[in-house]
Amino acid sequence: MSRRGWVLFALMSVLWGVPYLMIKVAVESVSVPMIVFSRTALGALILLPLALRAGQLDVVRRHWRPLLLFTAVEILGPWALLSDAENRLTSSMTGLLIAAVPIVGVVLARLTGDAERLGPVRWAGLLVGLAGVGVLAAPHLGGGSAWAIGEVMLVALGYAIAPMIATRRLQDLPSLQMSAFALAIAALVYTGPAIATWPDAMPSGRVLAALVGLGLICTALAFIVFFELIREVGTSRGMVFTYVNPAVAVAAGVVLLGEPLTGTIIASFALILGGSVLATAHRSPSSDPASDDPEPAAAETAPEPASG
Repeated sequence: MSRRGWVLFALMSVLWGVPYLMIKVAVESVSVPMIVFSRTALGALILLPLALRAGQLDVVRRHWRPLLLFTAVEILGPWALLSDAENRLTSSMTGLLIAAVPIVGVVLARLTGDAERLGPVRWAGLLVGLAGVGVLAAPHLGGGSAWAIGEVMLVALGYAIAPMIATRRLQDLPSLQMSAFALAIAALVYTGPAIATWPDAMPSGRVLAALVGLGLICTALAFIVFFELIREVGTSRGMVFTYVNPAVAVAAGVVLLGEPLTGTIIASFALILGGSVLATAHRSPSSDPASDDPEPAAAETAPEPASG
């Protein structure tokens, strides 16, 4: 990989690893609808002009129904659920739970007719990854944390469904147009709820910085860098950064917010990430049917990774 490719890879690892930190800061003072609106509106403000200048609006019109569905399961529901869950969960724990997305994606692919056989390595990955989720979630299943964990797992489900919609129903729609119009739609949907829950007092500079960072850095800039990364190194290599994001989320929460780094978090991190790598490995065409190639299958099928 070129030096430029490594720089883009490192940027993506950070840009989609720190949203959990910023959400945790913002949710202290502003409502969930306000967080989602700020992020989507600022993101659309940057990306929509680029998409309009690039053209192909006729393709957007032809695919408006699956685009609405994609927006619902990638942004409308997940970003609200994620923000609400962080009222009760640490940002590092949220980031680790989201790391289960590749595992959920493999299960959904099998349930919806994916003909690729799961060899022993991938089955082991599924079991290891699910064990990691259990290790992380089990101590928090009492009280309000159980509800929050359920919200995050719904987010993981949405993040796993969205790429399937993109690959099966939105293949003709360029990634820039898909992202820009999805953000614009979400911003419109959340305009009313954001106005209704507008804060009575001006949020602190810390919270405002988090909101701006979510919209401009973790959304608009992140999508632009992502598109450049894919052009530079290809989808397979580019998507590997999704395995680094949880480490960034944990590090950011521990260092910047003082969140605890426990043995449970370390163990679950190893199990979830290891399970994700194994579960998304796919067979090389020339290999034995029971063997697995270590390259992530999700990289071949998901043009749009889950963002925080």
